[in-house]
Amino acid sequence: MGGILYWLIIGLIAGLVTGKLTGAPASDLLMTIITGIAGAFVGGFVMTLLGFSFTSGLIYNIIVAVFGAVLLTWVYRKVKSRGAP
Repeated sequence: MGGILYWLIIGLIAGLVTGKLTGAPASDLLMTIITGIAGAFVGGFVMTLLGFSFTSGLIYNIIVAVFGAVLLTWVYRKVKSRGAP
């Protein structure tokens, strides 16, 4: 249970920071947490592809999660801006 709580907190922090960095409109708490947690997965995947080994630590995890969430938000906006055919 502690691991889940840890990732919820990381997700919340990363989601809030990402919202501020990207100028995203304020959304509900659940969407903020989901964005942050998804960003942690994306960030971790990208960092692994770039050759960075997994490093533990609160600050590192937040930075990676924010990086991933910003990247995820950017991709989402690019896809959304193309519109449906």
